[in-house]
Order: sequence, then structure tokens, then C-alpha cells
Amino acid sequence: MEVEAALESFHSLRLADIMPRFENMPVVTADSDLMSVLKILRTRHHVWVVESREEPRLLGLIRYFDVIDVLLPPEAHRFKLGMTGKTMKSILGGATRAADIAEKHVLTIEEDATVLDALMKMRKYRIQVLAVVSEGKLVGEVSLRILIDELLRLLRVGGAQWKQ
Repeated sequence: MEVEAALESFHSLRLADIMPRFENMPVVTADSDLMSVLKILRTRHHVWVVESREEPRLLGLIRYFDVIDVLLPPEAHRFKLGMTGKTMKSILGGATRAADIAEKHVLTIEEDATVLDALMKMRKYRIQVLAVVSEGKLVGEVSLRILIDELLRLLRVGGAQWKQ
């Protein structure tokens, strides 16, 4: 299999066929305490926030880097024009649950989308992970790491070699 053919196959893969199972994803419910979130973020780059495990309606995303706002005191978020929404994401500003600190505007993609669709969206918005949804419910995720793993798997299976 040539690299071009492998890439063509790769681009046409459906996300539903390559995404991890929901049970294997970093997911917390809206009412989860912040310590539970921090424990997950010790080993993961993000945590999805859903309404409940039975009803996994996507409510938000907490990224590893967002923890800085959680740990800073409220006064570190003040600007000349007053308070910002980040103040409320601070533990000392009153945040106690996952829903309090989650980014509510999460980029999503449908599970029947292709790898090419995901890559185009990632490039457009300069992000590395997308929530895979079906009818507003979180069913999976696709990250750059997952896509790299899948491409390498395809190249190994097909025996393609990079030619320089």
C-alpha cells in the first residue's frame, strides 16, 4: 500500500470506527467535585463534563491548562473594567463543581463525520481535540493523538513506506 492510498483510506475513515469507547474517556458529571477533576487531569489533557452518565448530554470541557485559572486567587483575574468570568472559575472565587469551571463552548463533530472532516475543523479552530456527539450527547472523542495512532496503524498494516 502506497502512502497516498493509506492517506486516502485514513481521510475517509468514519470517526465512529476509530474513537475510544465512552467508558474509556475522561468524563465527569456536572456535580463532580474539583478534586475528582484534578485527579483525572494528573494523567489526561482534558476532561469532558456531562449531565450524568445515564444522560451524557455534553455540558463542557476542562483542559489541563485551564487548571491555572482554578488555582489562582480571584484577584488575579481582575482587570480595569471589573471582574471576569474566570474569577468564578477559581476555587477561592467559589468554584466547587466540574460545571463551575468547564468551558461551555465546546467544538463538536458528529460521529458519522470522517477523519478529514475532523482534521479540517481542528486546523480551522487550532485545537487538538473534538467532542464526538450524537443528538447532543457525548459518544466519543477524537484527538490529534488518536488520529496519529490510527494513521500509524494503517501504515503498518498496509506496509506503506515513506519515500523521501
